[in-house]
Parts: sequence; structure tokens; C-alpha cells
Amino acid sequence: MCAGMTPFETFELPKEYLDAAFKALQYALEVRGVKRGTNETTKAVERGLAKLVYIALDVNPPEIVAHLPLLCKERNIPYIFVPSKEELGRQAGLEVAAASVAIVDPGDGAQLVKEIVEYLKKQGYF
Repeated sequence: MCAGMTPFETFELPKEYLDAAFKALQYALEVRGVKRGTNETTKAVERGLAKLVYIALDVNPPEIVAHLPLLCKERNIPYIFVPSKEELGRQAGLEVAAASVAIVDPGDGAQLVKEIVEYLKKQGYF
């Protein structure tokens, strides 16, 4: 847990799941199944289209993404935290940082997304 840094509860994903999440993001990019940025991510969650939401932990101010965990829980959409917005942006195919992204079509990464969601359920995060 990263207590004190954010106005919402966070959790850390083990490295193998974080790596799998980034690999799933690569597959989703191949089929243009990624929404990038907090506005697009929020819309995907509100519309029930998001399959997995990524939220960067180093967003400043954290209020920019503070609504996403609650919104995801309300809509029963799995979400994970990643350490760096720069890394998230790069993994999402951007040349700039991204506070959050959402997979709406996992493409060939569907099995990876399923495994990550099963892990999150087992841990009680989702």
C-alpha cells in the first residue's frame, strides 16, 4: 500500500502481473482497443466498455484520477495501479505521460486480461 500519497486506497500488483498487464496493453493497441487519458478512460468506464483500467500512482495532483477507483467499483470494472505515468504513456503508445488508460478491446490479450482479473478477484481487489 502507498498510504498517505493518494486520497484513495491503492494496492501494488506483483511484477509478473504488472508485466502481463503491459503485455495485454500491447495486444490491445494492435486492435486499437485502448482509450488513453483520464477523460477517455472515464467515458469508457461510464459506458461499461472498459475491460481493464490502468491508473498511474504518481499523478499530481492525485485528484485527477481519484474518481476512477470508485467509478470502476460502481461499474464492476477491474482496475490496477501502475507506478509511473511516463511508463503508462509509453506502454500505451504515447510520447507523453498518461494518468490512466483503459482496455476496451483486448484483442489477442484477452486471456492475459482474464488472468489479471482472476488474480484481482482472488485478492479481493475487485
